[in-house]
Amino acid sequence: MAAASKNDGNGKRAVIYRMVMPTHSCPYGIKARHLLKQSGYAVEDHHLTTREATEAFKTEHDVKTTPQIFIDGVRVGGHDDLRRFLGKRVVDPKATTYRPVVALFAMTALLAMAASVAATDNAFTVRAAEWFIGFSMVMLALLKLQNIESFATMFLNYDLLAKRWVPYATLYPFAEGAAGLLMVAGVLPWLSVPVALFVGSVGAASVVEAVYIDRRDLKCACVGGASNVPLGFLSLTENLMMIVMAIWMGLSALGIAGPASHAVAL
Repeated sequence: MAAASKNDGNGKRAVIYRMVMPTHSCPYGIKARHLLKQSGYAVEDHHLTTREATEAFKTEHDVKTTPQIFIDGVRVGGHDDLRRFLGKRVVDPKATTYRPVVALFAMTALLAMAASVAATDNAFTVRAAEWFIGFSMVMLALLKLQNIESFATMFLNYDLLAKRWVPYATLYPFAEGAAGLLMVAGVLPWLSVPVALFVGSVGAASVVEAVYIDRRDLKCACVGGASNVPLGFLSLTENLMMIVMAIWMGLSALGIAGPASHAVAL
């Protein structure tokens, strides 16, 4: 099977070998072909349509994976190798990143403003701020609940209460999610306020001790147990938001602060 490609003078050319089977098309092969075309290459696209053909190709070229890209008769490698060849960034799946938390807070803020517009024709209201924190609590709980065992294992690295009473690590996302839902609805403040205040206070104390006192370099379980978000400022922010929301909702329920509609009987 020829792997050479040549420039015919009309532009850049590349050859790609990728898995395209009735039950599976390699996503990295699709991405590599798109990247080549986007970069101005005429692509000679070879499909490996069976497992046998794929294994034979890998043996012939002494490679472990497909797709494989050849440019000017020289093997560049797979999808990530192609990105490097083209001078594009390759994401390290193990790299520390704040992107998941930033993306979550950005979307919940936009969601809160959208809900506020639907309810009041104004995106910037006190209720929008309340919804933002409530929506954030619910979404953070959802991410934890996707793999609760993985979350609990990571959470046990630093949470003060969970290290002393292990079931708390499993209960935490349920408590956070339930408190967030009740706060969004503006009901049962006698339940949501103490729950949010408790879990937020314990969480904040845990982060302060682990990061700012013990100086430990840990990953945060705030967006689930498989995240590469560092434990630190954003983790503390999650807990401080719960504390602030609990205090605000408590005062609103007592009629001391907030819109009159929030003065729900305890």
